[in-house]
Amino acid sequence: MKGLLLLCLIFFCEGQRSSACPHGCSCHGSQVDCSGRSFTSSSLPTGFPAGTTDLRLHNNLLTHLPNGLLDNLISFQSVSLHGNPWVCDCGVLYLRAWLLRQPASQASHLGVNCTSPPNLRGRLVVYLSEEEVLDSCYYWYCDLALASQVCLFIFVLVQAVLLVAIVMFMRKFERMSKEARRTTEESFTAGEDQRSNVYVSLKESSI
Repeated sequence: MKGLLLLCLIFFCEGQRSSACPHGCSCHGSQVDCSGRSFTSSSLPTGFPAGTTDLRLHNNLLTHLPNGLLDNLISFQSVSLHGNPWVCDCGVLYLRAWLLRQPASQASHLGVNCTSPPNLRGRLVVYLSEEEVLDSCYYWYCDLALASQVCLFIFVLVQAVLLVAIVMFMRKFERMSKEARRTTEESFTAGEDQRSNVYVSLKESSI
């Protein structure tokens, strides 16, 4: 009995939560207005009441929509998405697929234009081909790969310069060592010759 009561309470709370007005938005009946609130894709409410018929998300800072965000809106009649800086990379695939499922008469796609990447700027998201979107997914990977190659080249160049410097230092050290050894040998030989001359002179004097 307690378990059944707890289950009913959970369902009641979930129902209340699903029908509550999202934080930061204003609600009037089945209309949910989240427009002009500077919402970003990460700060956007995670869900909307299931009975929403008019959802306004225009004039925010949305670059993409989280996957599944609009899937529970089975009663909606209009959604406004214009005035957002949509980034047409992999993150826009959900929005594109959702727009393609909507009747053209609802005009949900109007004003939903790409702001980046540069080659897709101004294009309507709904009219992008899947190949175009997938190609745009990789453009920053190319930049990253190029930057990695440049860093690798610089690293190899620095290593080569250090290696050349070490080789030159070793050769200079070897040359200095040879010169020091030759100087020592010459000094020793000169000393030996000088002692020999002194000995000869003393011997001759004694005779």
